[in-house]
Amino acid sequence: MSAPLTPDEDTSLDMARSFPAPAYTLPDLTTSLPSGPFEASPQGAAEAARITAGPPAGLFRRLIADQESEAVLLSARRVLAAFLTPADEEDEYRTDGPGPDADADAVAAHVLAVRAELAAVLGPLRTHPDPEVRTAVLRQRAPLALTGGCWLDTLSQAATQPAEIVGRLFGQHWLLQGEGTSEAGLLGRRRRALIGHGIHLPGVESAAFLDAAGARPLTALHGAFHLALSRLPASFLPEVVGVHYAAHALGLDELLLGTEPMLAESDVRPVLAAYLAFTEDSPTGPADRRRALAAVRLLLRLEREHTAALAELAAWHDGLSLDAKVARIVERHAPHAGRQHGAVRLGTRRLTDWLDTGDLDAAAFVRELRGSRQLKPARDGGPCRFLKAVKFGGPMFGIFDETEAAVLTAWARAVADGEPAGAGLTPLTAGDATARVWSGRLAAADPADVLVGEPEGPEDHRRFFHRLVNFEHHPSVLPLARARAEAGLAEAEILFEHGAEGLLTDASWFPYTPEALLERVERIYWDKLVDPYEPLTEIPSRDEVVFEQSTYALGSLIDGTWAHRVGNLGRRGRRSDDMLFAIYADEMGRGDTAKNHITLIHKVLASMDMDLPHIRQEAFLHQGELPDHLYGFSVHQLCLSLFPDSLYNEILGYNLGIEMFGLGALRMHEIQKLRRYGLDASYEEAHLSIDNFSAGHARQSADIVVAYLDEVRHLSGEEAVQREWRRIWRGYASFAFFIEHALVKRVRAAASEDAGAPAELVI
Repeated sequence: MSAPLTPDEDTSLDMARSFPAPAYTLPDLTTSLPSGPFEASPQGAAEAARITAGPPAGLFRRLIADQESEAVLLSARRVLAAFLTPADEEDEYRTDGPGPDADADAVAAHVLAVRAELAAVLGPLRTHPDPEVRTAVLRQRAPLALTGGCWLDTLSQAATQPAEIVGRLFGQHWLLQGEGTSEAGLLGRRRRALIGHGIHLPGVESAAFLDAAGARPLTALHGAFHLALSRLPASFLPEVVGVHYAAHALGLDELLLGTEPMLAESDVRPVLAAYLAFTEDSPTGPADRRRALAAVRLLLRLEREHTAALAELAAWHDGLSLDAKVARIVERHAPHAGRQHGAVRLGTRRLTDWLDTGDLDAAAFVRELRGSRQLKPARDGGPCRFLKAVKFGGPMFGIFDETEAAVLTAWARAVADGEPAGAGLTPLTAGDATARVWSGRLAAADPADVLVGEPEGPEDHRRFFHRLVNFEHHPSVLPLARARAEAGLAEAEILFEHGAEGLLTDASWFPYTPEALLERVERIYWDKLVDPYEPLTEIPSRDEVVFEQSTYALGSLIDGTWAHRVGNLGRRGRRSDDMLFAIYADEMGRGDTAKNHITLIHKVLASMDMDLPHIRQEAFLHQGELPDHLYGFSVHQLCLSLFPDSLYNEILGYNLGIEMFGLGALRMHEIQKLRRYGLDASYEEAHLSIDNFSAGHARQSADIVVAYLDEVRHLSGEEAVQREWRRIWRGYASFAFFIEHALVKRVRAAASEDAGAPAELVI
């Protein structure tokens, strides 16, 4: 969706730059985005180094919890450098992997052979007779099962659309996300399968998730690779293609869980084949093909490593004696034992002294407990003191879960029956040797393409726009983008008082109720968008029509961007997230590039002989077709999009404004003018249809706000609803601010006159 110029934006074509710029043409067969350095501030680079130097679990948690900071993007770059950079030539050209010239069928033959190899290991683990072993294996796999596919979460963005390969991947992403209902998607299915196996874990975004899964360092490191790729998917498009193919072709999680895949190997092979075909005509094709197939080999290596770790974990559990299992239970609970056991003695020491030293010898503790009076059978033949203490009414009731209580009971009975002590507890080291290799590579990772320096300011709108579109390569732009977004939102609140005078919007303030919101949007729809419509009796000249379209074009070229990062991994828990993702999916054609709104606007521009480079390209800085001072609206939208967590409310309000703008007189007049000169009107026609207020995006956008605030009311009460609502409405006002430029000019002029100063028109 596009918008007219703001009061700050000159409409003179003389302001356009006119340096030569190669035209971008459809179809977009891009196989990788333009390469270049990753810009980092000194502070961001230093924090990224600290994050990656920490424990693997801490790295995993930071990567999933934070999608808005420069440091995390730079941390992701370091993780990818560690995993993707071959340690030596042999590492890159493994003889057991597809070579750089392999076609999709040859790759598939190899990957399916590896799948058979790994299935032979995983099958016995899935059907293991000991439920504790099965549970331990599935828990250990859960961090990878529940981050699988995250590399597609934000692949679709302004820099990558409408590339054919991105469209195909987005179509599969739409399927994997349950086609707008996340619980029906891949991760929802996997979570339900885990529950079916008796495994209840907190959300992956929870600080307790890795602990609840018992995640080993190798698991956390592999998960960090998934997450790092999800943070920089545009910059690593070939790797996304390779990892996506290999992960779904192997399908190890479905093998372990005993479920049917949502995407089988036969579903993902055509995507890989298409990509490899695209590389044949791409200027970077040989390198991109090499990168994609190297990513396939890497994923095979990682899955072999994790399968081996799971087998090692199962073998360790298999080898545990009852005494060793009791020692594990003691180790697990000792840190929380407290000092309330002072009167209890075990051997020659108080129980408190055993448990409160910080260096508990669990094996010695169990040996001592074996011969203690607490384990001696009661004279009446009942349970020993220890088991009485664990049961209801005893001082340790509720400390141990059902599985632990069953182990303790079996052990106490074995001791009473005179069974000798079993083997002692050996440390669990599953996957640790391999984890040390990856940790060493991560510690040594210092990607040469990260350039550290003070960030460039936002004064040049073109350069600022370019950096925002290519934010993955410009992490240092994030603090500037945040400041710009906040400034625009604050300034837009001027319309809380004066917004009723708007021609196409009404951003005047009102207290929220669902009924009040629907009444407001209904009134805007009829009074400002639909009822004023009358067909034009006089059509401007073709040059005027083309120029007017050029003032809308920049906003259209980033259509949907405001929502592209909302609701990715760990954030798709609200109904409003699914609803907004569904709108974004519609904007992107749900994977059909012919229906993609970015494709449509490029067709419109081509019909006007407006040959522009793609906005991701450096050449776009020098294009001469679009006026130079029309960037404010698009810059604001891009800035909002980069903060989908902390500016979530504002994005919902902005979405409401922009989706309603697709309706009514303005849109219909544009269609009339375009048709008059035989110009492509498909972009305008698509929005007039899909944004309808009956059931389309305009109505859905209001329903999204209601759904979100219903949840806020349920969790936090009415006062919180009004607080959250104010932020949503300033998001709407920030859209109206760019539409109602005549109104804003009047209000500013009046305010300046009252203050005795000239009107300031620069945002």
